[in-house]
Amino acid sequence: MIYRTQSVAYPYFVVALLLFVLQVLMGLWLGINYFATIPQEIVDAFPFSTARAMHTNLLVLWMLLGFMGATFYLVPEETGSELAWPKMAIAQLVILTVTGVVALVGFLFGWTQGRPLLEIPRPLDVVVVIGALMFLANVGVTIIRAKRWTATQGSLLAGLVFLAVMYLFGIPFYENISVDWYYWWWVIHLWVEGAWELIAAAITAFMLIKLTGVDRRVVEKWLYVELGLFLFTGIAGTGHHYYWLGTPRYWLWVGGIFSALEPLPILLMVVDTWRDVRDRTTRLEPRLTWVYMFGMVILHFVGAGLFGFAHTLPAINYYTHGSQVTVSHGHLAFYGAYALLNLTFFYFAIPRLKGMPDHAYDERTGHWGFWLMSLGVLGLSLAFAVAGVLQTYLERVQGQPYIVSQEPIRLWMLIAFLHGLVVLAGVVVTVRHLLTLKPAAAQHG
Repeated sequence: MIYRTQSVAYPYFVVALLLFVLQVLMGLWLGINYFATIPQEIVDAFPFSTARAMHTNLLVLWMLLGFMGATFYLVPEETGSELAWPKMAIAQLVILTVTGVVALVGFLFGWTQGRPLLEIPRPLDVVVVIGALMFLANVGVTIIRAKRWTATQGSLLAGLVFLAVMYLFGIPFYENISVDWYYWWWVIHLWVEGAWELIAAAITAFMLIKLTGVDRRVVEKWLYVELGLFLFTGIAGTGHHYYWLGTPRYWLWVGGIFSALEPLPILLMVVDTWRDVRDRTTRLEPRLTWVYMFGMVILHFVGAGLFGFAHTLPAINYYTHGSQVTVSHGHLAFYGAYALLNLTFFYFAIPRLKGMPDHAYDERTGHWGFWLMSLGVLGLSLAFAVAGVLQTYLERVQGQPYIVSQEPIRLWMLIAFLHGLVVLAGVVVTVRHLLTLKPAAAQHG
């Protein structure tokens, strides 16, 4: 840790990790509902829709808190100055965490807008906007005061501002349901395939520069490519969601083709950095941090790029839209692109925040966590994919009712659940390892 105010990042990491565990637990409960018959008394007390709202909103919250913590760590080093208002950063964390807890409790009592991923009620939306404005003001003032500009800062700030602006489109409720879902897709798609991609690229670039000492120009040139792809593919790619909304048909083809290109810059950034440093670096250290880095790049490309492209072309998506095929893509894409991004940064930053010599830490347990999580997510995503193909054939080719088509896919949902247990084991191991991280010397004690 170079700057004192970077320490505000650590509480963000801790809260994010705890919410990550809770999110996975909620996902397992949802999985049980697909292969087992839940007693009606439990369903009445804790409906599937409530559990799903908790699962998805916990996903958004823990990832955003991870991004924010990473930003508070990154910005002081990029600007060469202390964070403008560190106390406000802590206040912001308290506000957003309390808002998340209130939202989860509210879901239990039916206090919800009912739109997936944007369920939190209007009053809580206002609080979230206040928290976002505090965050942007803190980061923006720090950058402006420093008068030191880099492409990494620019990509990060652009992603953060766009993230906040897009959220505003999801707050109003539009009486026309097609218009309402049209703007809902603006928020969801342009978050995860637009703003979040810019943030991911900036955070990845920062880590690569610090871990390898590579020339900044080698890494940052890909940030400009990422910005270009965001403008030309991230925005255009929204079109692959425009089914049944009355939009022109060409949007389906534009969206289906272009959205698969978004992960490419991050993949090429890491590959280009590796090519630049391989001749002068005998071993990439810490090894576990690099395992997460390469895992993030590979699963980001496979989950978001290949799995996305495989089912977003109109001729395919016409049948698979809203099926378990979408769930397969979503789980692998979110895990590869953003869950592993946060975890990679945590392993990068926590040893520095704790002042460990040479930023080295005891890695042994962490490798178990990574492989359990990654193989578990890959397994459940493949199980969802098989279930989705079967569901699509039964429902949309044979014309079977939804509830009838669920019976043959129960086995595959059970397989997905079993892989989910492996994921949970990996998450618990990883969270415990990160929260009790020890210097590398401890393994020789």
